Amino acid sequence: MDLNYTSGDLAFRDQARAFLDANLPADLQQKVRKHLRMSKDDYVRWHRILATQGWVAPGWPAEFGGPGWSAVQRHIWDEECARAGTPPILPFGVNMVAPVIMAFGSDEQKAHFLPRILSCEDWWCQGYSEPGAGSDLASLKTTAERDGDVYVVNGQKTWTTLAQHADMIFCLVRTDSGVRKQEGISFLLIDMHSPGVTVRPIIMLDEDHEVNEVFFDNVRVPVQNLVGKENKGWTYAKYLLGHERTGIAAVGRSKRELATLKRIAASRNKNGKPLIDDPLFAAKVATLEIELMALEMTVMRVLAQEHKAPGPEASVLKVRGTEIQQTLTELMVEAVGPMALPFDPAYLESDTPHSVFDDDDAAPLASHYFNFRKTSIYGGSNEIQRNIITQMILGL
Repeated sequence: MDLNYTSGDLAFRDQARAFLDANLPADLQQKVRKHLRMSKDDYVRWHRILATQGWVAPGWPAEFGGPGWSAVQRHIWDEECARAGTPPILPFGVNMVAPVIMAFGSDEQKAHFLPRILSCEDWWCQGYSEPGAGSDLASLKTTAERDGDVYVVNGQKTWTTLAQHADMIFCLVRTDSGVRKQEGISFLLIDMHSPGVTVRPIIMLDEDHEVNEVFFDNVRVPVQNLVGKENKGWTYAKYLLGHERTGIAAVGRSKRELATLKRIAASRNKNGKPLIDDPLFAAKVATLEIELMALEMTVMRVLAQEHKAPGPEASVLKVRGTEIQQTLTELMVEAVGPMALPFDPAYLESDTPHSVFDDDDAAPLASHYFNFRKTSIYGGSNEIQRNIITQMILGL
């Protein structure tokens, strides 16, 4: 693989930078760079700006409305978005359910759902984890029983990110309990506005409402919302998780956060010198930067497999990407010292931030640190990913 950008790649980078400089709203950029909380309107506004340009779904082929970019162009775009400080495009529709619909959905599902994902007419959430089925996802108990031309769904999902805003949820449901547990699962698309769907908030340690419990009480779902074949959902779930785990690596975002860490460390003093000049702290930052560079090269190798769905190598990206993200938050908290102990929800939620601690760098960092504890768990815990690596890559 040639790691040098061609003249065409460099021209694309210039085009991407010019677009972001001209179209990224300053208030959204400020929220991202200062680790402030994003509203639904913030996410939707940026999504629709990119949709107008045709750039909201970099990984989609042109036949479905994507830009048809190469792997290198997608990497450049991710880097430039991170550099500029754009809000993330929420992955549940664009990067998770959409590839499943493209690969396994009916023509009617493709025609109906994909344009609505591109336009953000539908906000999607993910119905995988349950109270007794997290990393052991195949143990899920939410059932879908066939009743004529509908499935009747009963059960509970948990840790459902931003379900309070969602129009649709893609769910793994049990359609056959008499077979091996992986073989009785189906992949169902459910309207969140259906009678019998209840969303209950889970308020996190930092007082944010990001995740939820979702309950299904005799929810009737049209049979045409079944993706692929009944009882083949485990295959589709693994396909989706490969795309999710590749995206979790988030190299561009980590590179931006590394620059933020260096700036914070340069502004803090230890023994009369900037913290970044302290040999012990500088060594931690240098080690992290080397690990991030190695991860970036690995991501590039995976992306270079243009026509191959993510395989077990996505587990490598997920493990190393999340470990790096968590280390970044740990070093930021270490850099600000005691000022990281409190956090200021009013600051995090304000459109005109003002910290009662008079420290704009420190105010959001405890919340940021707490939130990133989850990254080694979602998308399949890192312990499970190591099992996958051991079995499918090392053959042990």
